[in-house]
Amino acid sequence: MQHPLKVYNTLSRQKEEFIPLKAPFVGLYACGPTVYGDGHLGHARAAITFDTVFRYLSYLGYKVRYVRNITDVGHLENDADEGEDKIAKKARLEQLEPMEVVQYYTNRYHNAMARLNTLPPSIEPSASGHIIEQVRMIEEILKNGFAYEVNGSVYFDVPAYSKKHSYGELSGRNIDDMLAVTRELEGTEEKKHPADFALWKKAGPNHIMRWPSPWSDGFPGWHLECSAMSSKYLGEYFDIHGGGMDLQFPHHEAEIAQSKACNNHTPAKYWLHNNMITINGKKMGKSLGNFITLDEFFTGTHELLEQAYEPMTIRFFILQAHYRSTLDFGNDALQAADKGLQRIQAAWKTLEELKASPATQGFDLNTFKAECEAAMNDDFNTSILIATLFDAVKFINSAKASSATISDSDLVELKRFYGAMVGDVLGILPGTSATETDLTNQLMETILKLRAEAKNRKDYSTSDFIRDELKNLSIVVKDTKEGAVWEIE
Repeated sequence: MQHPLKVYNTLSRQKEEFIPLKAPFVGLYACGPTVYGDGHLGHARAAITFDTVFRYLSYLGYKVRYVRNITDVGHLENDADEGEDKIAKKARLEQLEPMEVVQYYTNRYHNAMARLNTLPPSIEPSASGHIIEQVRMIEEILKNGFAYEVNGSVYFDVPAYSKKHSYGELSGRNIDDMLAVTRELEGTEEKKHPADFALWKKAGPNHIMRWPSPWSDGFPGWHLECSAMSSKYLGEYFDIHGGGMDLQFPHHEAEIAQSKACNNHTPAKYWLHNNMITINGKKMGKSLGNFITLDEFFTGTHELLEQAYEPMTIRFFILQAHYRSTLDFGNDALQAADKGLQRIQAAWKTLEELKASPATQGFDLNTFKAECEAAMNDDFNTSILIATLFDAVKFINSAKASSATISDSDLVELKRFYGAMVGDVLGILPGTSATETDLTNQLMETILKLRAEAKNRKDYSTSDFIRDELKNLSIVVKDTKEGAVWEIE
């Protein structure tokens, strides 16, 4: 199986024809969240980017194993090799078990991802569940001469590695550049070289999260988990590794080095990185007061927000830009995205109601389909795809107004293809799957039955309460002679 899909490979810095290693199977690994805080728009962009990659590869007919990790150990303050584990710190401050913190924020992340209509990954492994695999990988790196042990901690030997391999090939950096930006931190005197990074850290006496190893009771370094888990579930060499552009260095650079040191080759054939999100032209950060969580977007509670925004509006806003371009947030941009999303969703409803004519006039269906697929085949260009979909929206609205016509066969095919692009690939038609639609209808049938029983008992307060609560969820209930009916506003 082969399609004319081209992807921009960060490693080669050019677009390459996508040829899976073991077609029709594709291995996709994307770096997931570090679960110690609330998700923000940047987390949403990474998740939606690789959800779209997952969706489109599946649309093309590939069988995709999509692995997205959960970082729940080893991510130290300032992303350095010293300091307190971020999860352990939160657990200490809130007087909780570390895994309580992990579970709480993992649940919140899953809830946000579901509301953004991202599909769950095939496998979602956690770092704490794969300590054995990480220890074994460290042992192999030590055996191959690319690491050293000091006082119970193990560090990757970047200079030794650089004698045989190119360290910095992904980010374009070299050791001299790294020395210029390396921060002197307490405890780094253990390292032979400032660019070296931790594979295993000996736990201090007050460090809560610790596991036994041949070197000490301690915990793995942040970079190691992805190398260990991707190779376990996708093999030592798989198709696509993805993540945010901020992970190129040091995280993904370290991953490449670890995998080459252990297995003598890079872990992935293609490296994909989504760009950053800025807010009014500035990088998002708590110190700037422009750090907005997803919950704040959904509720409109941040001072920079003029209103609450639906999760699907956030998704559409992110998809309007190509994943490798910078995306700047602003209320005007989000409000415009909301209007655009409504047009696309309204066209889907109109399409369902259109009547066929003897012939199609004013629209070339084959050209439309070819342009949509060409957009996605050009490095998953959702921006061009959406622009092309708006051409179909114009035609659908014209057909509704009888200023254009569509034949029966073209109508059937346009419904199928438009639904595939908008629902299956872009994921902006929530509830379009039969399972979700059936479940929603069954739930609403049960709710309206309970309301009818309340009215029969003349319990009008309960009846009105149900109606008002549904109204708050943008579900309008109308009483007719045949009974109550409902619709989403």
